[in-house]
Amino acid sequence: MNGSVPVGRVVGVPLRMHWSVPLLVLLFAYGLGRRTLPAWTPGQSDAVYTAAAAVGALALVASLLLHETAHAAAARRRKIAVEDVTLWALGGMTRMGRAPTAGAAFAVAVSGPLVSLLLGAAAFAAGTGLQALTGWQVAAAVLVWLGWTNVFLGVFNLLPAAPLDGGRVLQALLWWRTGDRERAERAASRSGQVFGMLLAAGGWIAFLRGAPDGLWLILIGLFMAFVAAAERRTAELRSALEGVRVADAMTSPVAAAPDWLSVRRFIDEVALDARHSVVPLHDFDGRPSGVVEVARLASVPEERREELRVRDVANPVERYAVAPPDLPLAEALERLRPGTGLPVLVVDGGRLVGIVTASDIARMQRRRALGG
Repeated sequence: MNGSVPVGRVVGVPLRMHWSVPLLVLLFAYGLGRRTLPAWTPGQSDAVYTAAAAVGALALVASLLLHETAHAAAARRRKIAVEDVTLWALGGMTRMGRAPTAGAAFAVAVSGPLVSLLLGAAAFAAGTGLQALTGWQVAAAVLVWLGWTNVFLGVFNLLPAAPLDGGRVLQALLWWRTGDRERAERAASRSGQVFGMLLAAGGWIAFLRGAPDGLWLILIGLFMAFVAAAERRTAELRSALEGVRVADAMTSPVAAAPDWLSVRRFIDEVALDARHSVVPLHDFDGRPSGVVEVARLASVPEERREELRVRDVANPVERYAVAPPDLPLAEALERLRPGTGLPVLVVDGGRLVGIVTASDIARMQRRRALGG
């Protein structure tokens, strides 16, 4: 996710934190310290409320991390590749590959909410017990608040609407019931779009009635609807490309260029006549070594175009998906790297034999729609 930085690892998976997480901590701490704790435990000093609220907000972020860690751990146990875990203002996100079976998809989806519910029950019990045994009202109130908040998050996440975990559960159940994965994904995505818009509408009504928290509901609802729509388009694309191999869609022969050319020579001999907005490079042995974004060449100063090699301004090949010609195209698209995307580099025997661009995919979709 753009705006996030690496902060460590959890269960062997890179952990990233978005810049909005400190904002999330401040919002929770403000609500807890200014409203909840004074209402539940009146008569304490502002310093006590502030310290307790900070601890409670940090504990809630830790709970969100455990929720996402449960997803990552469940996926890794089922041999599903996990790219990273990211914490951000709306909770967390675990990027992973597609589950091989409906059972695996169900187990991964339900693991996070179950952890939240268990954490909620444990925190609530600890707070109740602490109050009864010691009378420490503020500490007990923070634990009870943490418990109820985790229970709410667990229940909310189980609502049957993608991209919530409940939407993933619904998708897994429909996949198991019908045997049609793409149909299940489309149904869960439609549910997410409807629920997201209803949530945004409810937030808008609440805001008009004087509840500032309505803005938060609007943000969550619009985010859900946007992500669900994107997932629906992806599911429809997979259906449209069923049975299509990479070789069927790729541009070949591909206008690859040697990576040792100067930028000036590359512009004159390759870029000006390029069919696509990106041009792959190859090394002396013919192996792919990078990808040049043609538009990016304009930013290279004129006086440096002769001394710079084109490989110096290219994106490294590791940032792109690489696939063999006989791989199903839908599987190749799942290898796309976040933040880079297309093209897919088609490699056979270590040599670049073609690329798959957005226009290639659109052309294949048109052909399939016309029965070609």
